[in-house]
Amino acid sequence: MPAAPVFVLKEKKADDAYIPWVPSYRLNWDDFLCAPKRNTDAVASTSTALGIAYQIKSGKLTYQITCKFSKKKSWGLVKTPYILAHEQGHFDITEIFARKLNQALQNYTLNRPTFQKDINTIYDSIVSTKEAFQAAYDGETDHSRNRRKQNEWLDRIDNLLAETQPYANYP
Repeated sequence: MPAAPVFVLKEKKADDAYIPWVPSYRLNWDDFLCAPKRNTDAVASTSTALGIAYQIKSGKLTYQITCKFSKKKSWGLVKTPYILAHEQGHFDITEIFARKLNQALQNYTLNRPTFQKDINTIYDSIVSTKEAFQAAYDGETDHSRNRRKQNEWLDRIDNLLAETQPYANYP
């Protein structure tokens, strides 16, 4: 019986500017390095990024997905555990869509003449859906002020993280 393939995942490490999403790490207020914005109703802001790099290698599509939190663009004015949970929700949503991107790319059949356009279309669609989801999260929770909706959304986010778990080990 042949041995199962061994996959070595690159270790995701934080640096001075970014924190990669990993299941064992929860944001804390020390991660929010940007000065608070005072000309807004918001009491905190989380900046996340979903990225992709890709190439054709040995006739196959290879890619690397990144999901990260920007320390230098994120800020907190009202620093409570409740507000922090809302901000973690934004980071978790970005991770959900990183997994959805991985799923879409795993299901993609390489077409060499159009692969760049195809990958960009997939990426743009995922990012657009992620942004709409983030906006719905803030809208329905009234930026966390609606506690009942906030709790419903946090449950929904946890369920989506569980549902997308098969796509969590993206390259």
